[in-house]
Amino acid sequence: MPPDDGAPWPARAMDKLTRLYTLHTLFRSRRLPVPLTAIREELDCSERTARRAIAELRDQLRAPIEYDRERNGFHYAGPERDRFELPGLWFRPDELYALLTSHQLLDALQPGLFAPYIAPIRDRLKSLLAHHDAGHANFGRRIRLLQIAARPADLDVFRTLATAVMARRRLRLLYHGRERDTTTERIVSPQRLVYYRSNWYLDTWCHLRKAFRHFSLDRLHTVETLAEPAREFPDDELDRHFAGTYGIFAGEPTATAALHFTPSAARWVADEQWHPQQAGRVLDDGGYELKVPYGRPEELVMDILKYGPEVEVIGPPELRERVARALRAAAERYR
Repeated sequence: MPPDDGAPWPARAMDKLTRLYTLHTLFRSRRLPVPLTAIREELDCSERTARRAIAELRDQLRAPIEYDRERNGFHYAGPERDRFELPGLWFRPDELYALLTSHQLLDALQPGLFAPYIAPIRDRLKSLLAHHDAGHANFGRRIRLLQIAARPADLDVFRTLATAVMARRRLRLLYHGRERDTTTERIVSPQRLVYYRSNWYLDTWCHLRKAFRHFSLDRLHTVETLAEPAREFPDDELDRHFAGTYGIFAGEPTATAALHFTPSAARWVADEQWHPQQAGRVLDDGGYELKVPYGRPEELVMDILKYGPEVEVIGPPELRERVARALRAAAERYR
């Protein structure tokens, strides 16, 4: 009976190509000669099969293998020791799965953007998996990537932005803001593309406002690349502005929230990262205290509310009252 298509790769016997690749990787990673017993263990094979693999790697693929009698082991030697590579494209099935998963992740982040460039590589990877009989036909069914509350971004806009970010060129944007329901034209120096909570954002220096701004890609309606070079900023300055406060809102943090979670919620929250500069400790009752810096509170309030009665805002008082008002308004709707 053939193996089930979900069987992990290590459960299958190594084929010839995988054995040679594994042997090559072993020699490249060791500075000292490798005994035959260690080679047999790595390849999970008999002594005869191990010796045949060594001979094929040396004689057919011209690997610089030598036998060290003093240390009783095989190794790569001579001037080619660090330069030798196997010809062609060599991967183990588990590496092929990782690469295909990466392709599927890229396609899920922005459907269609990378497909024309990666499709030939993806097809080659699938053909290699077919050689290994590793269940490639079921790959799309076995790996699922779910996006929640994703807003569609125009593919042409995304390509233009990505090119400008990498080529360091200014952009002319028409941006329609939700909050004021108005459209403005901006000249910006793009700094970074950010993928956050299933949506894309562009971090920029806005030449109209003379300040850092970020824009949601789904609100950009016209994008034009300009000839002028983008204004440059050091990474630490960008991080202070765009990554210092809570969530997607930019700016310096102005307060620190103190949140107490119940013991049942603590099992989850203690393993979560809400902010890179957060601080946490276990409370005497088994609960968990989480402290996070923030500037604008909107996104933080949404994350607090999703825990319902499992969390209490200890401070600051204005944040505690804002969450309390939201909970009272929600309860009022169910009366």
